[in-house]
Amino acid sequence: MSVRARFLPLALAASVTLFASAAHAAAEAIEVWKSATCSCCEAWVEHLDANGFAVTARNVDSDTLQQIKRQAGLSKDLASCHTGKIGGYVIEGHVPAGDVKRLLVEKPDAVGLTVPGMPVGSPGMEDGDKTEPYDVLLVKKDGTTEIFAKH
Repeated sequence: MSVRARFLPLALAASVTLFASAAHAAAEAIEVWKSATCSCCEAWVEHLDANGFAVTARNVDSDTLQQIKRQAGLSKDLASCHTGKIGGYVIEGHVPAGDVKRLLVEKPDAVGLTVPGMPVGSPGMEDGDKTEPYDVLLVKKDGTTEIFAKH
């Protein structure tokens, strides 16, 4: 067996490991502000983490959380229980990770995404096989919204 034939499997294994490490290092960082006592917020953070995001979760009091939402330009009717920031966008509420990834690829001129309220079946709001339809809204810079995704 030639030297090349013996080392080819090792080189392939090293390449796969290097690729996997690079993919992990390229995970998008998202910062999330939430209540320390909210289990659905924690479940959403776990959903993001399981879908490849590098999450920094910050537990804050209610007044601070409301201030973050206002500073982000979110009206009360667009609010939910936690707020994230990623890639210059605001992510409000139980937005699925796939929709966040799509936002980052498409890069619309917008404030970000929101799932107002807490719809059953959205990430972090799972309740067995119970679900209710909900929309992910794209929040435009003028405060208007349009449907970004239907679930």
